[in-house]
Amino acid sequence: MRVGLLVVAALALIGFVVVAVVLPQMAGAKSKEAAEALISGAEPAKQQVGANAQKSGNLAGAGKGVKVAAQDSKHGNLKWIVEDDGAIRGWNEQNALEIALTPSLQGGKLTWNCKGYPVSAMPPSCGGR
Repeated sequence: MRVGLLVVAALALIGFVVVAVVLPQMAGAKSKEAAEALISGAEPAKQQVGANAQKSGNLAGAGKGVKVAAQDSKHGNLKWIVEDDGAIRGWNEQNALEIALTPSLQGGKLTWNCKGYPVSAMPPSCGGR
């Protein structure tokens, strides 16, 4: 009887460890992959905004008419909106991810600032750790 209780207790402990440690790590890895897909999916829009800004010499209207089609991926539905000033917002509801890509044009050079949420899912290039 005592041995049986010890076996049940050991199995319960193993189950707890799997639920408390392994599953969150797997979900974290999935979120990180989805964040990378969301960021890379904005690349065509970044290129179009960059070309428009280089042509006009400023960001005013650089995002006007730039569209990014939503994509179904293994991470769920990825969506982006490009604002007239070139800022790009992206999100993935399935993994509760959001990114904001903000352009800056100084001396004819375009740079991008990326911030994402949750920070734990984002790569360092987008405000992650």
